[in-house]
Order: sequence, then structure tokens, then C-alpha cells
Amino acid sequence: MLASLEWLKQYVDINISTEELCDKITRVGLEVDTVTKLGQGLEGVVTGKVMEISRHPNSDHLWVCMMDYGQGGEPVQILTGAQNVHQYDIVPVAVVGSVLPPSGRNPEGLKLKKAKMRGLDSFGMLCSADELGIDSKVLLPEQRNGIFILPPDTPIGVDVKEVLGLNDTVIDIDLTSNRADCFSIIGLAREISAITGCPLKMPALDVKEAAGGNAADYVSIKIDAPELCPRFATRVLKDIKITESPEWMQRRLRACGVRPISNVVDVTNYVMLELGQPMHAYDADKVTGRTLIVRRAEEGEKLITLDDKERILNPSMITIGDAEKAAGLGGVMGGLLTEVTGETKNVILEAASFHGPSIRRTSRALGLRSEASGRFERGVDTILTHNALNRAANLLENMGACETFAGIVEAYPEEVKPAVITTTPAKINGRIGFVISREEIVEILVKLGFGVEEKGEELVVTAPSWRRDIECDADISEEIARMHGYDYIESHQPELTITQGHQSVLDDVKDAIQDYMTSAGLNEMMTYSFIKATAFDKMLLPAEDSRRSCIELLNPITDAFSVMRTTMIPSALQTASFNLRNHNDSVALFEVGRIFLPKSLPLTADPEERPMLAAVLSGRRKALSWCDTKENVDFYDMKGIVEGLLEAMQVPEYSLVRSSAPYLHPGKSCDIVMDGKVIGSFGEVHPVAQENFELDQTTYVLEMEVEPLVASATAVPKYQHLPKYPAMSRDIAVVVPSEVTNEEIEGVIRAHAGELLRNVRVFDIYTGKQVAAGCKSMAFNLTYQAADRTLTDAEVDASMKAVIAEVAEAYKAKLRE
Repeated sequence: MLASLEWLKQYVDINISTEELCDKITRVGLEVDTVTKLGQGLEGVVTGKVMEISRHPNSDHLWVCMMDYGQGGEPVQILTGAQNVHQYDIVPVAVVGSVLPPSGRNPEGLKLKKAKMRGLDSFGMLCSADELGIDSKVLLPEQRNGIFILPPDTPIGVDVKEVLGLNDTVIDIDLTSNRADCFSIIGLAREISAITGCPLKMPALDVKEAAGGNAADYVSIKIDAPELCPRFATRVLKDIKITESPEWMQRRLRACGVRPISNVVDVTNYVMLELGQPMHAYDADKVTGRTLIVRRAEEGEKLITLDDKERILNPSMITIGDAEKAAGLGGVMGGLLTEVTGETKNVILEAASFHGPSIRRTSRALGLRSEASGRFERGVDTILTHNALNRAANLLENMGACETFAGIVEAYPEEVKPAVITTTPAKINGRIGFVISREEIVEILVKLGFGVEEKGEELVVTAPSWRRDIECDADISEEIARMHGYDYIESHQPELTITQGHQSVLDDVKDAIQDYMTSAGLNEMMTYSFIKATAFDKMLLPAEDSRRSCIELLNPITDAFSVMRTTMIPSALQTASFNLRNHNDSVALFEVGRIFLPKSLPLTADPEERPMLAAVLSGRRKALSWCDTKENVDFYDMKGIVEGLLEAMQVPEYSLVRSSAPYLHPGKSCDIVMDGKVIGSFGEVHPVAQENFELDQTTYVLEMEVEPLVASATAVPKYQHLPKYPAMSRDIAVVVPSEVTNEEIEGVIRAHAGELLRNVRVFDIYTGKQVAAGCKSMAFNLTYQAADRTLTDAEVDASMKAVIAEVAEAYKAKLRE
């Protein structure tokens, strides 16, 4: 927010230095970013009049000007190469000894000396806006090049800083989003008044209404979208005369970074900067039916805005329309078809209040931001809308630019009321942590414009209409604290119970998983939580698979990240594919991340964020070396990682069963089962899925839930003594049908071998000439051991006999000799 100090002084007496003022307003929460003294480095430049002008006798582009700049005596000769200077023009004159600030033409500034140009003396120079240090953005196009021509009634011999307002100081305040009330000169003056105790002086709001008619007979207003526009008010001006605005107004606009255009446009901008209420002016004779309707735009509706660009609208945007067409984009920019021009005779002035979030979305969608939209996004004072209309009409009447019809025509469906909050000094002091007297609390609130009614111990506080950020007693406490002064509030140690900080058990488990996976030789990857919806097709998931029920993003970064992932498999395989395409032929990666499972669609509650482990292997098992083989990883590498991880996490019981995951090879994959529930799957990627993800070599993938590991991972390991008595082992080889799995036979063995069995493992699987077609030979090693004695052959043989009998009966197995 740029604020002219000269402008501020019109409404509040500032009897302290600029530095002290900036310090004070910063201490109450309005942080001063920069302080700029306009005209700094500009000395001795005055206004002068071109009495005579003629061609230089020795040059076809230089002019000889005889200048009167109020020094008395004969005119002074000054030469210029500018082509826009004419006799009797009044221009800025830098005489010998004048100093110019740094500019594009003179980067280091310039002190004027007598000069000779093509044989003639020049006793100064005529100045352009750039040489005076005026930003070209606040000038009309015709003022940006050549000599800066001043209004014809400008007095001669006056310091140009006084004429152009370059003796002003501009304060740039970095406002927080909640302080929309300070996005205006009056808002800042109100704060300064409260800080310094100097009274606030409001601008003139009286309107003569001499047009001889009622505005209600001339224009009608309707609001079809009250949720987007709570109030829309207008005044009607008659016989408007479009001219330049007064120089004093132009000075203030330029100081605040706004380019003067014409009196009507300048007044609307001036009032917006002064009162914080954006305004818009319509050419009344171009408004069909003399009716303005606030409505939602139609899908695909077109509007040419004042910047001469066609905008394609949608129903989320606020449109101001007349009986036939869209006349403006509410809260952002007016329409070109109803623009006020030099031929305009009658004007409808608008001051409205719009829904801030809607304005923000519209500005972003169209790439169109304006001073008005920035204020509406933060929120404007709905209750004092009339002040802006009256102020604008007052200014134009005083310029002699128009007459005003009687009355204000508006639509105001539901009255907006300021917040009323009940609190007590004890609550305020308890929240601040410092005792401030009741009298001071009331005094501060009254200075800030709050209404205060004392009811016993309670204070009933009514927030002023411009303070839309005041919602609860915590906001009242903040107002008291900042105005009392944070520097005067003593610091003290909080009376809190000190507790030892630690991370959750789940995070401990994640750390342990990451430690194990890195120790197993895998590198950690980090992927987005978003995937492309087509990834489910690449994974070969059937249509009814629950993982297809995913959350779609309203504003995705790209189409490749359009939904929240419900599985980490696509992220892992896409990362592997990227590495392989970039000639990293050996991939060993893992990630501990999250998947997002909606409880219902569309979302009615936060989705479940389930922590998961994903890993992917592909390529060589080891780096190329003269002493190592060149073998590639296989299914058993991934299986070993899974088993090693579960052992490291102290998982007591689990099983690996054949997986039916559609993205895995049906004969080279497993599900991980704990307590009867599948918590993960791993194996070789299905050939079709492998092709879909552009993997040009065999790849193995793992996905497993993390939370089921928490219970076992947090258990204290139990110490077991080394066995005192020796173990005995027996081997058994059986021929079974090919579809029988190792797990099935192992289950029968463990169920019938007795309590002396310590371990079972398969050590050979054979198919060949000695085995019947459709069958396979499986060899198991069984280990027996007792804690209190040495086992006898008879005990072990009895167990083996029972095992062989049960396996033979269950699977029609034959003992292989």
C-alpha cells in the first residue's frame, strides 16, 4: 500500500518526524517496507515559459528557446533537441547550477553547467519526466517522450517539485491480509489518529443534487446472486464534462502509483485510494434499459474488458449486465462497451461489495489483477458504501464537471451488521499475559472506532464496520496488545509442564524400515503423491478394484498428476522406467510414503492416509567386477529382502502365499499374510504391465503396509539361551502334484510333527524323467530338538512316520527313495 504523506496530513495532523511515524505504525502491526522521498536529488528546477522558439542556424534538429522562468530581465537562451515544444508552453527548466537526479539518460545524476551546442550558448535545459525522476508508468503515453509540458495555468518561476508534488514522501506499507481497512488513506489516517491522539478529519461528503430529478427514475438495480454481491449502489451524474482532473489530484494519484487519465476515471481511482472502496463508472446511455443486473456469468459468455481483451467467462464469475449484455466483470474490471469516453454525457457511478474468494478465483483464472480486485479480495466495508458515492459526486461537482440526480439507487438484500463481542478485562489480560487497566482498554477501543458498552465486569464491544477481521474476543485482545505496545509487555517464562519430546511409534518404525532397506543395498526415492488415472489401466486393475476409487485434484499441476494415489506401484514402476531409459541398468530403490483412500466419493470427510513401503529391483545383482558374476536380480532377491525386513522388525508369524495381484506374474509372486490379512505383495511384474510401463528388462516390485508392523516392532526381544542338547535332522522327499505348494506341505508337517520340531525348510524341488508328468519332487529338511534331553532315534522316527502318513493322505504323495 503506497501512501502519500501530504495526503495523509489532510486528514490527520502529523506533528512527528517521518522516521518516528514509520516506527510507530510498524510497532502496531503496519510494517513499513520503504520510505521514498519524491524529488530526492532534484534541486533548482523551476517552471518556465517558452517566449520565443526558432530553429538553430547550424542544426536541423535543435531549437533555440528564449525562456522566462521568473528571474526578471531578458529571457534566457536555452537549446533543446525535443520536438514537442511550442511557443508559450510552460515546462520544467533546469538552469545553470540546478541538479537533476539519476535517470535513464543520466544514470549518475547531473549538475547543470553552461554549454555550447553547434556554436550557440545554452544556459540550461528543458526537462523530460524521466529527467525529473517521474516513473513513466504513472504518465500518459504522450507525456513519456520529449519535454514534460505543464498545464497552461501553471505559474512561472515556481519550484517544479511544488508544482508536480515531488516534495512529497511516499510510505510503502506491507499490509497483512486481515488489515483490509488500512488499504486506504483514510484507514491509515485512522490508525495514525489512534496512535498519536490527533483528531481524524473526514473528507467532504455533501452532494448538491442539482440535476432536477431522482436517480430512481433513471436507473434500476437488481441482484440475482446475493451470495456473491451483498450490496450494489449507484449514483447518476448528468451533463458530464470529460476533461483532465486538477493537478493536485493528479499529483496524489501519481504519488500512489496510479496514472491519471480523465476527471471521471481519476475520481473513481482517487476515492478508491482515499476510502478503500473500489468504484466504476458506466456511460449511462450505453446501458441498455438503464438497468444493471448483478448475476453469475453464463458458461462461455464473452466480455471485452477495458484493456480491449476478450474474456471467456463461466458461472463462477460475477458479471454486471444490462438488459442485453455483460457490461462489466464485477470487482475486477469494467467492460469496453459501456466505457466512459470523451463523448459521454451521463454517468452511472457504482460502489458495491463483492465476495472476496470469488473475485480472487476470477482474477486468477483470467490472469487479470487490478487495484479493485486486490481490495475486494481482502474485503471492503459494505456498510459505508454510500460514502464513496457521495465523495465521488462531491469531487466532480466541485470541479464543475456534472450535476447529480437526487438519491442513491441500490440493491441491499440483507443488511450487514458489525460484530458484537462480549469480553472482560480479565480475559483480555489473561490472554496477553500482562495487566492493562480497564480504563486504558476502553480508551484504546474507542480510539480505534469500536463501540464499548460497560455492563458490570463485562465489556460489550461493537466492531466498526471497516474492521471485518474482528470476529472474537481474541481479536479484541490483539487490538489492545498492539496499541498498548508489545515493547511494554514484560517477558516471562511460561508456566508449562515440561515434557520430553519424541516422535510417534509409527515414525520409529518408518525409520527402522528405512535403515534396513538402505543396509540391504537399496537407495531411497521420493515421488509425488499424485499419479495419472491411466496408471490403473497400466497396472491391469479390473474395473471393480477398489483402488480405482481415487480422489481427483481440482487444480492438478499437470495431467500426469491428476489423482491422489491409492497404491504406490505406479510411482515405483515409473521411477524404475525413468532410470532404465536413462541408462541406469541396475535399479534398487525403495520409498516409505503414503496412499490416500477416500471413505466415500465425492469427499465428505478427510481420506485415510495409509503409510506404505514400496520397493523395486531390476538389472544386475552386483556392480561389474572381475571377481563377481554378472547375474541379474530375481524373485528370490526380493523375497530375501522381505524376509530379512520382517525378521528385523521382529514379526513373529507370517506366511507367504501365491499372489493373485493382476500386475504381478502369476507364478512368480507372493502375498504377505499376517493374522489372516494380506498386508502386501511382491514379485515379478506381469509381462503386460511391464510393457505398459516401458520397462525393457525384468523388474520386481514390492508394496507393503507399514502399520501392521508396529505391534511387533515395538515388542522387547526375548533372550533365549543357546541349546544345551544337540539337534537331530531328517530329510524327506515326496512326489506330489505340481499345483501343490511348499506352504501347504510345510503346514501339514508342522501340524503333525509334534512339539519337538524346531524348523522345516525345503532344500530341493525336482521335475524330470524320474518323476511322473504333472508331478514334482519336493525335499524337506526337518530339525528336531529338546530343551531338557538328548533325543533318541525312536522319538524322531515316530514323528517322521506320522508326518509321512499325513502328507501321503492329504496330497496322495509318494515317498521318493
